[in-house]
Parts: sequence; structure tokens; C-alpha cells
Amino acid sequence: MAEATRDFTDRTRYDALMDVVKKRLTTRAFDPSYVMPSEHYDMIMEAARHAPSGANAQPWHFIAVTDQDLKNKITEYFREEQVRRARLKMKFPTPDYRGLASAPGFIVVASDFRWVKAFPILNDGSELDKMYKENAERILLQSVAAATMSAHLAAAALGYNVWWVTAIGQEKAQRAMKPLLGIPEELSVLDIMCFGPPAKPPYKRWKKSLADISNWNRFDGSHFMTEAQIDDWVSTTRHKVMYRDAENVD
Repeated sequence: MAEATRDFTDRTRYDALMDVVKKRLTTRAFDPSYVMPSEHYDMIMEAARHAPSGANAQPWHFIAVTDQDLKNKITEYFREEQVRRARLKMKFPTPDYRGLASAPGFIVVASDFRWVKAFPILNDGSELDKMYKENAERILLQSVAAATMSAHLAAAALGYNVWWVTAIGQEKAQRAMKPLLGIPEELSVLDIMCFGPPAKPPYKRWKKSLADISNWNRFDGSHFMTEAQIDDWVSTTRHKVMYRDAENVD
């Protein structure tokens, strides 16, 4: 049976999606008394399963962590990382990672970088091959990010707040987490996704306006920031947009 002609002027599905997108709020402290239904894990990972990926390789694995002892051990690694960053004087407004242990929903995202073989590479050791392999790694990371974002939106659609813990590339992080979760050496832990009811009401963080990010046919030169402007933003604005209500950024 032929599919009925779609009404592309009907905004119903778009508006429903945007309601979820706008209500996907980050929280870093959850209600630890909430018991996550196991089917919600399945529903969230099912959404991730349908994400797009380069060469349709689907280079992702999701480990649902329901054991509180495992959550506590992973949290302890990040607490140590928090202290390490402070000692290194990075001046980065690091979140309080203790909230990880309170998350009713906890999913570790892993991938296998050997999947870059599925993407365009030469495999001849040349400089050109190096360029293509670097691009292949970007394809892999973008693919995993797409799946993780799909999972986040599914969690938000279920009414949960989320926390996307990223940039877990350090060798020490891999050594700390892979044995805990039985992850093979060939794989890498990339992200952690936490979700559940918040411990306190969350807030909407600041977002750039559509006019600030949209360009038509050519890049709008007024959007370009110099190195000095970016440095100034990092030193004067970053901490505001990371941890303040959108209404109280200025």
C-alpha cells in the first residue's frame, strides 16, 4: 500500500520534537531514591540504536550500569580527576562529579576505533592516508555522538533530566573504567550518560540566538571571532554560560 502523501505544512510532529529538545535539561545531581524501570533503559538504548552512522557501521556499545557499587567506583575516578584539574590550575569550571553516583539511570558509551577501517582510508602509511584516517576518526566520533544524542532525547521524552559526561579519552580513565565493566582492551570508553529526576529543579542554560549561528549561502563575516575575542570569552563568559540560568547570564 502506497504511503499517504505527507502534509509538509503540518507542524505537529516538529512541535512535539522541539518540546522535547527544549526540555532536554542538564542536571548534575539526581534524586537517588528513584528506581529506574528497566524498560526505560531499553527504550533509551533503542533510540540510540536508530541513529545514523558513517558507512552504517554503528560503531557503538552501551553498558547500562545499575549496580550502585560500580557507579560509586566510576564516580570516584572522576572525583580524583576533579582534584587533579584543580592542582593543575586549569581554571576550568569543573562540575561536582559526586552527582554521578546519585543518577538512577547510568549508561557508559564505548566504541572500537578499529571501525575507522569502514570509512575512506588508503592504508598505505602515506601522509594522505594519515589525513584520511584522522577524518575517519571524526566520522566515528560523530557517529557515536549522534547515537548518544538520540539516547538523550529519548530520556528527555520520558521526562528525565540528563547529564552528558564527555571527553573521556585519557589513558588513565580507560585503565580505571574498562576493567570495572569488562570492556575489552580494543574498545574505548567515550562518554557517560546519566538520567533521572533531578535532586532540585533544573534551569535552562543560555543558548546562542538563531541569528548568531545561521548563515545563508556564505559565511557571515560578523560571526567570526578573533583569537583575542575567544580568549576573552573563555576568561569572562564561559563560567557563566556553563553553570548559570539563561536568565541570569549577564
